[in-house]
Amino acid sequence: MNAQRDVLTELGLTELGLTGAEGPQIVGDPRPAGLASPLAVAECAVASVSACLAAAAELARARGGRRPEVVLDTAHVAAAVRSEVLLRDPAGRGIDGFAPLSRLWPAADGWVRTHANYPWHRAALLAALGVDDGPDGEVQPRLAGVLANRAAVEVERSVYAAGGLAVAARTRDQWPADAAALVSVEPGGAGAPLPPPGPLPASHLRVLDLTRVIAGPVGTRMLGALGADVLRVDDPNRPELPLHAVDGVIGKASTLLDAGTPQGGDTLHRLVAEADVVVTGYRPGALRRLGLDPDQIAERHPGTVVATLSAWGTAGEWGRRRGFDSLVQIATGIGWAATADGTRPGALPCQLLDHASGYLLAAGVLTALARRARTGEGAHVSVSLTRTARWLLDQGVDATRRDTGGEPQPDAHRVALGNGWSGIGPPGRLDGRPLSWPHLPPAYGQSRAAWR
Repeated sequence: MNAQRDVLTELGLTELGLTGAEGPQIVGDPRPAGLASPLAVAECAVASVSACLAAAAELARARGGRRPEVVLDTAHVAAAVRSEVLLRDPAGRGIDGFAPLSRLWPAADGWVRTHANYPWHRAALLAALGVDDGPDGEVQPRLAGVLANRAAVEVERSVYAAGGLAVAARTRDQWPADAAALVSVEPGGAGAPLPPPGPLPASHLRVLDLTRVIAGPVGTRMLGALGADVLRVDDPNRPELPLHAVDGVIGKASTLLDAGTPQGGDTLHRLVAEADVVVTGYRPGALRRLGLDPDQIAERHPGTVVATLSAWGTAGEWGRRRGFDSLVQIATGIGWAATADGTRPGALPCQLLDHASGYLLAAGVLTALARRARTGEGAHVSVSLTRTARWLLDQGVDATRRDTGGEPQPDAHRVALGNGWSGIGPPGRLDGRPLSWPHLPPAYGQSRAAWR
């Protein structure tokens, strides 16, 4: 598994300290069925989960002196990184993750990808382009006509200026190189000791989850599977979509809290004060008005491990923009690298940027917690989808990767989620025991705004 060794080396260079650590025992095909792509999707998926589990084992050693034996099945990883697609309701049906206006469109000089899953993003997209709203079947041809007569970059600028989301398709060379670390872990102030250890690496640790849409929720639910008490907080004025109201709260408690009110703001900061980890997934700077940027948390709650996930990094104009996996694929050149015919950008077989970034974020958090266990020092962990995209592209393009062989068998890793729902269990075994999800069945917004 060269990609696994490569990611552990790269993470080690960014102070994760995993280069000398023993990685999980990998079982199964290095290129499991279901992840066929000319890009190293399977290799990077397995490597990111491996890094997470290696970091979990190191945390266990830092807290209790013993490193558990870790085993990872590659076929389980292939199912886990498609978890939102494999989620099933009581009738055995999946939930479509994309709205009709979230898609790739021909522009006057190339291609543009839009994202309009949330109603406020849809409204901004149509307003920016002067398209009247209405039923999807009527809006789509009107929107297609407007986009076909506009330059892709012009569409991108106007839609973002209006608060929507659209990106022009670029090649890898057209997207600026990212010098940031794949996972950055910067030291923070000293805090109180961690609570006593428990049966799992992250037992008795509190994680406040301020994230949405796959990447952040993947990372925080994996922390839950590794023993952490995870509490997700959502704004009641921005309700979650049906898919993510289930998939996004697996493994955690979920509550609604309006932090814009005095009472809600006080409650949120009480939760932060009592947390060991705060994970945020909103665009850089968006939480500053609430006092929840990393420097603000470090000053007010020293010793806290703060983890931030962004789509585009934090630098320049893009660092202030919203983004999602499907947009980052197109903007960074992955679409053209994965094209089937050279005339239309392609896509990855899963939302790899989301899933890999989620597991890498969890790896950074676990490493920061191990450091805090040893030194008492907090940290700021940061990950971006664009940096994960660059890592994937750096593995090169190889047409033979399309031939993974066999058919995927995701049901071998399916578990009951409660209330008739089913989904994919967390990947990995510790000391022969499979990881499992806590807080089942998932209950969006039904928990108290308090720690257990």
